[in-house]
Amino acid sequence: MMGPAHSLSGATAWLGVGAVMAAAGHPMPWPVLLSGALICAGAALAPDLDHKPATISRAFGPISRALCEFVDRLSYAVYKATRTKSDPRRSGGHRTLTHTWVWAVLIGAGFSVLAVTGGRWAVLAILFVHMVLAIEGLLWRAARGSSSDVLVWLLAATSAWILVGVLDEPGKGSQWLFPGHEYLWLGLPIVVGALVHDIGDALTVSGCPILWPIPIRRKRWYPLGTPKPMRFKAGSWVEVKVLMPAFMVLGIVEGVAALNVG
Repeated sequence: MMGPAHSLSGATAWLGVGAVMAAAGHPMPWPVLLSGALICAGAALAPDLDHKPATISRAFGPISRALCEFVDRLSYAVYKATRTKSDPRRSGGHRTLTHTWVWAVLIGAGFSVLAVTGGRWAVLAILFVHMVLAIEGLLWRAARGSSSDVLVWLLAATSAWILVGVLDEPGKGSQWLFPGHEYLWLGLPIVVGALVHDIGDALTVSGCPILWPIPIRRKRWYPLGTPKPMRFKAGSWVEVKVLMPAFMVLGIVEGVAALNVG
């Protein structure tokens, strides 16, 4: 899928988590629901760090472009080192390492550790990065172009500062789910966002090797997906006219349920 659909699906997924928690009798504080949805929307773009033309490669200028180049080479090296004879040869790392459950769990755990050990500035940095990605994904038409980069960064920095200020208030969510451990939960929307990205790509023509390194049909990088007649091309009318509106409606319903409105 393309960036806007990935981000929208990420936000929808976290609102769904909030609705489930509310139904189970453990509703999220609204700042956790809001910040988690935005983090998840940003994290749903992050697996495309292995793809230089992707939205994430443009989000932070030369820094993100260099990071995408590095991750692409790393992913390709891991692919070559772990492929079986049944896995096809390829020339790049797109849709390999960063599109697996292993990457999602590791990157989420890493951000949780950073949030817990790094203090307030680490939390602000994590929120800032994912806010930039969320804005780039959800408001992609308005955010495109180098002239808007500074505005996006300012909006993301302001939003991150405000949200952390609210979350730090007693009972507002900094210790949600893990009492006594501030912001340990922060890695959860990042894991969810990465996995939702992978599931979205599994709906497209190429499929996605989500279960690596578990071998399937003698392939360690088996591209899981729906039956081929049900798959679609990234950016096709199915994605734009069907899935994105469905995500919007579902997200609204989930948000209402998560906040116990009504």
